[in-house]
Amino acid sequence: MLLRDVSAARRAPFEPPAEKPKRSAEGLPMPPELRRRYPGQLILELARDRLGLFGRMAQLGDITCARIGRECVVLLNHPDDVKNVLVTNQRNFTKGIGLERTKTLLGNGLLTSEGDFHLRQRRLMQSAFHRERIAEYADSMCASAVHVQDRWVDGETLDIHAEMMRLTLVIAGKTLFGADVDHEASDVAEAMELSLKMFNHTLILGTVMEHVPLPWIRRWRRARIRLEEIIFQMMQERRASGVDRGDLLSMLIAAHDDEGDGTGMTDRQLRDEFVTILMAGHETTAVALSWAWYLLSEHPDVEAKLHAELSVVLGGRTPTLSDLPSLQFTRMVFAESMRLYPPAWIIERRAIEGFEVGGYGIPRGALVLVSPYLVQHDPRWWGEPGTFYPERFPSDVSATRPKFAYFPFGAGTRMCIGEQFAWMEGTLALATIAQRWRLRHDPTHRVAMQPLVTLRPKYGMRMSVFKRM
Repeated sequence: MLLRDVSAARRAPFEPPAEKPKRSAEGLPMPPELRRRYPGQLILELARDRLGLFGRMAQLGDITCARIGRECVVLLNHPDDVKNVLVTNQRNFTKGIGLERTKTLLGNGLLTSEGDFHLRQRRLMQSAFHRERIAEYADSMCASAVHVQDRWVDGETLDIHAEMMRLTLVIAGKTLFGADVDHEASDVAEAMELSLKMFNHTLILGTVMEHVPLPWIRRWRRARIRLEEIIFQMMQERRASGVDRGDLLSMLIAAHDDEGDGTGMTDRQLRDEFVTILMAGHETTAVALSWAWYLLSEHPDVEAKLHAELSVVLGGRTPTLSDLPSLQFTRMVFAESMRLYPPAWIIERRAIEGFEVGGYGIPRGALVLVSPYLVQHDPRWWGEPGTFYPERFPSDVSATRPKFAYFPFGAGTRMCIGEQFAWMEGTLALATIAQRWRLRHDPTHRVAMQPLVTLRPKYGMRMSVFKRM
């Protein structure tokens, strides 16, 4: 199975170097530092193998640092420290450089905004993601999954990652914005692909890359303009109709901040939130589903248990909202897939003020990282962490682990607003498709992780689909 063992050496106590340890401005020693063998080494590793670089840092201990260019990068790898950064002392942190660079595509939406403005936008959007509202989306999720698989031909080979991207895009369009975006899927997919490529370059080289006259950058500009056209057309049509459909778009158009200044959103703000939810929401769930199909293909014993549950619970019919409580193993498969391959594999924060952790001083302005991927592969919290074992997820088992040993949706006030939406979508999509199809990974296809904004399969996910009934 395609996993990296990045935690084995972490348990050995760190022996500090012979030279006098560096100290922070607060007078405390700095954490153990990952040394570079030559100038620019860590920048090169960041560009080529981010996951490998942070894995090497984790091998030095739970609190480590590295000088990458001008950045002081600190990696915290214990659940208690994850809680400290994301929850307990979250006010001491702003977003990191990664989210800052995604503003090129997402604007100042919920994912990239800060402070009081971020809290205001979250208040305005929260009602669309309440449990009662999400429950209304179930039938549309299942119908979209049926529609996607109705195009499949028994025995054909497909890029399942592309299929899941289309599926989750259609679901987000229908449930949250009342729009049929199936015919726009290729345009949105192109904008996403090129924007991720741009993110990868700007993370290393800065925003100057946006102005380099390369063919793919010109295509990226055109794709971004096309995406803007699609979004503004949807917004204008909804405003013109004056119809409140009860979805997120209607809520955003009608929303007023009763706890703040009582104003609503400008068209620009609407656009930023629209593209944030449409792009970030559908991307993460599609990534999680792609890895889930791969894992099921590699573990036919787990797949057999999944099929057995579907046979008992569904008996050949399409699932509904009322089936969710009975689809226990299906949900566990989705949970374990996100443990092994968390879509949001790294979370960045910028320290506003210096702080102390574990006896070490972290300087003001440091880029602080916590990684769901690394923590969720830690043998202290997970027996045989590289093994795909969905049964580890019943509540009585998870209660024996630290709460923040598993955090695929983040935590705190910046926790993913669509977490419950994603749980329902992932469980229902797996149940709807696995009810009718068995997916098998093409053994000639290379599988690799691409740790950019999300943990995508780098070369897609080529799989053959076979009808079960």
